[in-house]
Amino acid sequence: MDLAKIKEILSCHGVIAFPTETVMGLGVNYDDFEAYTKLNIIKRRPSDKPYTLLLADKNDLEKYAFISEKTKRIVTRFMPGPLTILVRVNNHVPGYVHHDTGVIGIRVPNHQICQDILKYNGKPLLVPSANKSGEPPCLTYKEVENVFGNEIDYIVKADSGMQKPSTIIDLSCDNIKLVREGGIPFEELLKEFNK
Repeated sequence: MDLAKIKEILSCHGVIAFPTETVMGLGVNYDDFEAYTKLNIIKRRPSDKPYTLLLADKNDLEKYAFISEKTKRIVTRFMPGPLTILVRVNNHVPGYVHHDTGVIGIRVPNHQICQDILKYNGKPLLVPSANKSGEPPCLTYKEVENVFGNEIDYIVKADSGMQKPSTIIDLSCDNIKLVREGGIPFEELLKEFNK
């Protein structure tokens, strides 16, 4: 994996594919509208469906979102890991990223390759799973090559953790709501939230 090349591709509106601890992901710089548009085209994704913001470090969460005390407890215990939290954004996040809803999904991956890319790149990525809209996510880089061919600018030649997708919880109001059960049981999250 060539981190310098990945950073250069991302800075030139490129789309990359890489493994996470769950499935293969696609990524673009979060503040690059041109790359975001390209990503929608490649995925054939409806433009009203937002992407997850991937951060290198859970301590960066408050740079992009408002984090309550209860949310902090969840973050401290379960991040990094297969958890996506829906939280209220602050004004560092462009409107197109959250479709002017004021809410975004944020994840801190527990995967060395992801961490290396995010840290070297120096800014968060918008990351959906690597698949065409409505199709199952790719689990290996070979599957990504077969599905996307040369539509993607760089594919990291490593495979995902091939686990369930991340659990998604909504923490954007004062309560906790399950959006999708995945790698972390909702019961555990609920317990932590209600401590």
